[in-house]
Amino acid sequence: MDIDKLNKDFAVIADKINELDELSYSDERYDELEEELHDLEDDFIEEFGDYLEEAIEAVHDEFCPDNDVLLPIAYFAKNYIRNQKDNQGRYSYDIEFGEGVPVQVEEFAGQEVKLVLVPGPTRLIVTVGESAKHVAWRAK
Repeated sequence: MDIDKLNKDFAVIADKINELDELSYSDERYDELEEELHDLEDDFIEEFGDYLEEAIEAVHDEFCPDNDVLLPIAYFAKNYIRNQKDNQGRYSYDIEFGEGVPVQVEEFAGQEVKLVLVPGPTRLIVTVGESAKHVAWRAK
C-alpha cells in the first residue's frame, strides 16, 4: 500500500470538498466541481477502497459492532479544516465536531458519536459530542 499516495490523493479530495462547500448550488461552477469531486472519489475508492473498508470494519468491531459498515466515502466530512504545512510541505487536516457518520457506542450511550475519515495523515476519528476526538485508526 502506497500510504504517501493515499494521503496525497485524500488531501486533493479534501481540498475539492472545501472548494465545493464554499459555493452555492446556483453558482455556475458548482456542477463542474461536483463532477470533478465524484471522479476523484471514484478513483480513490477504486485504488484504496478495500484497504479503507478493512480499517473502518476494524474500528466498527472495536467501538460500534452493532452498526453497519458503509462505503469509505460515507465517512468523508462535508468540510475539512486545513492546518499548516508540515516539514515536508504537506497540509494536515482536522474536522469540526458533528462531522461524519453517526454510530451507537455503548460506553457513550445518549451522546452523539460519529466516525469520520480525515486526511493529512489519513486517519479515522471518533468524535463524542462537542468535546472529545480520538484517532481510532491511522494509515500505515
